[in-house]
Amino acid sequence: MDQDYERRLLRQINHQNLPERRLTKSGCTSSSPISVKSGDRFIPARAGSNWSVNFHCTNENCRSPNQNHKAKEAGSDTGKDAVAYAALLRNELLGAGIEAVPDPHADGRRHALPTEGTHSLFRYTVHTKRVPCDNGNEVSPYSLSPLSNKSHKLLRSPRKPARKISKIPFKVLDAPELQDDFYLNLVDWSAGNLLSVGLGACVYLWSACTSQVTRLCDLSVDGDSVTSVCWNDRGSLVAVGTHKGYVQIWDAAGGRKLTSLEGHSARVGALAWNGDQLSSGSRDRVILQRDVRTPPPAERRLQGHRQEVCGLKWSPDHQHLASGGNDNKLLVWNSSSLLPVQQYSDHLAAVKAIAWSPHQHGLLASGGGTADRCLRFWNTLTGQALQSTDTGSQVCNLAWSKHANELVSTHGYSQNQILVWKYPSLTQVAKLTGHSYRVLYLAVSPDGEAIVTGAGDETLRFWNVFSKTRCTKESKSVLNLFTRIR
Repeated sequence: MDQDYERRLLRQINHQNLPERRLTKSGCTSSSPISVKSGDRFIPARAGSNWSVNFHCTNENCRSPNQNHKAKEAGSDTGKDAVAYAALLRNELLGAGIEAVPDPHADGRRHALPTEGTHSLFRYTVHTKRVPCDNGNEVSPYSLSPLSNKSHKLLRSPRKPARKISKIPFKVLDAPELQDDFYLNLVDWSAGNLLSVGLGACVYLWSACTSQVTRLCDLSVDGDSVTSVCWNDRGSLVAVGTHKGYVQIWDAAGGRKLTSLEGHSARVGALAWNGDQLSSGSRDRVILQRDVRTPPPAERRLQGHRQEVCGLKWSPDHQHLASGGNDNKLLVWNSSSLLPVQQYSDHLAAVKAIAWSPHQHGLLASGGGTADRCLRFWNTLTGQALQSTDTGSQVCNLAWSKHANELVSTHGYSQNQILVWKYPSLTQVAKLTGHSYRVLYLAVSPDGEAIVTGAGDETLRFWNVFSKTRCTKESKSVLNLFTRIR
């Protein structure tokens, strides 16, 4: 190479490597930061990395709300396999120490990662002695399995069977003239396994044991119609509310009317038994409590609603009566006072759906109409609101399971669906569809396993939604012996 050219090249390179100088206003020069040119290799600094935190960010707490919702609904075998695989990875990578497969439906249950004693992601240790585990089993130090002792326990842990609820009714009955009226209660199931249904001016009884249908009464001779039906606790008497404001008491076994109670000036849309006392709610905004063993004048008048009373339910301890009205109010009465002891005004529409929990004393659930759509829970012992959820459609009925802390709700505008909820997480266990109109009527079988729903599409549909035991065995209810008919 030419020496002159080499000197010029070296001078140019040295000139480029010198710091840039600039002239300030004062005439002095100042140096700017030196621009360092790096190569194409990038080696990150790993000294300050916290691998436990980094890997922990991939758990369920960092998922989107939609992913968390799907994770809560995971009840299939595939979902449980994914949960078990995630727990296995936690054991092997992070030393989480999980020994049992977590339940995807657990209420807020999280398996926290232990931080004590976990300083690094990988551990290079050699086990020189046999490590005992549960049930007398041992993991040999010469085992070819790469899994740890905790992971072996995890894989041997019993798997809880998935909850399976049939999405189709096991029986369908025709119900001609079943009215599409939100304020009526025309279906009830007795302790004797008899279903009473108000169809037009008649009340029919359907036996779940024999499938026999009998007509109990016909009000057309008096120019009246049925607006509500309700069985007493023993299942021997059925109360019938009429459009003209009468309340008739019928003996189901004998098929005869025992008495007819007056007092209301408008239709009776809600009935509730409390032993030998019968409460009736009417469009005249009055609730009447009467003892069927005494003469008709012996009655208590409860006045608190400003519009039609459309929901009535007595508490399991027979001490408090909950009433819902078209004035968007939920009132709680005791057995002695003539004024409500509690009043809840959070609903924005009519309150027809009311249900007392048989598992927690003083727990009351209520549902609002089309403008509200919310399912709300109240602690009537303290008068406090517990929690609420927007169901997305009009709430028509509520019923608690007798065997588990679950409840079922039926809906109208605009989904016309049946939802099974787990309390207190309010996780949707199942969504049942089939009715083409609002699901206005609901009753639970005496064994607590099946429900019947009625709608303006003039059908009654029977569903298996609850079970006495947490297993996938076929229910032993006598209702399963029947075939589907139309």
